[in-house]
Amino acid sequence: MGWFEAVVLGLVQGLTEFLPISSSAHLRVVGEASGWGDPGAAFTAITQIGTEAAVLLYFRRDIARIVVAWLRALTDRSKRSDPDARMGWLIIVGSIPIVLLGLLFQDDIETTFRDLRIVAIALVAFSLVLYWADRVGRKRRELHQLTVRDGLLFGLAQAMALVPGVSRSGGTITMGLFLGYTRAAAARYSFLLAIPAVLGSGFFQVYETFTGDVAGETISWGPTILATVIAFGVGLSVIAWLLRYLDRGTFTPFVVYRVVLGLSLLALVGVGVLAPN
Repeated sequence: MGWFEAVVLGLVQGLTEFLPISSSAHLRVVGEASGWGDPGAAFTAITQIGTEAAVLLYFRRDIARIVVAWLRALTDRSKRSDPDARMGWLIIVGSIPIVLLGLLFQDDIETTFRDLRIVAIALVAFSLVLYWADRVGRKRRELHQLTVRDGLLFGLAQAMALVPGVSRSGGTITMGLFLGYTRAAAARYSFLLAIPAVLGSGFFQVYETFTGDVAGETISWGPTILATVIAFGVGLSVIAWLLRYLDRGTFTPFVVYRVVLGLSLLALVGVGVLAPN
């Protein structure tokens, strides 16, 4: 991977990670369309460490409060009803599905699921689900009303993003809307829920890279680190913008974009302009 490629892909990762349009799909498509080839699941996971670092910075006060309350609740029964301690447990519970499914389908995630035809179908299909959820969701519930059942359902939706094109934020926000949460509440829990999953996946890929057990493209560390740093800076701005937008905006523009991209991708693969694998 060259330095210019790293700059472009870092920008793509930062711009798309938190929007419900699938960053992994965009990295896959931009790499293929530019003639660089698939940057690989390992590169994708490692650059996501950058965007997740943006989450840690943006929500640092919330995260610190949750961690402290959760640790105190481990030894003090009276603290177990604390909303922040409870949120800590809900993030752990919601992370279980993606950990289990990520380990179970690891080889497919790095190879089969990156087929551009699968990516295109996921972009279109899940955009329609998001549109439906945005129309029928009551949008009344806030995060303090989150239950263990809802946390698991959010987690299952997040796990579906193991397929590029689904979108981690899009999947979890969609589930939140179906469960009656406001757009902003669903997005905030989506960001918090992604922390253990994304950091775990990213550092696991770092470990596998050093042990030589990575499927697909090898990692060029200099450009990959540059892409990760760029993704951090851009992602921080996108988080702030998206949370402001969700106070008044709908997901319709993202739905239209996903459908157009997915159908265009299917057409380009169909006529042989892009290779699916």
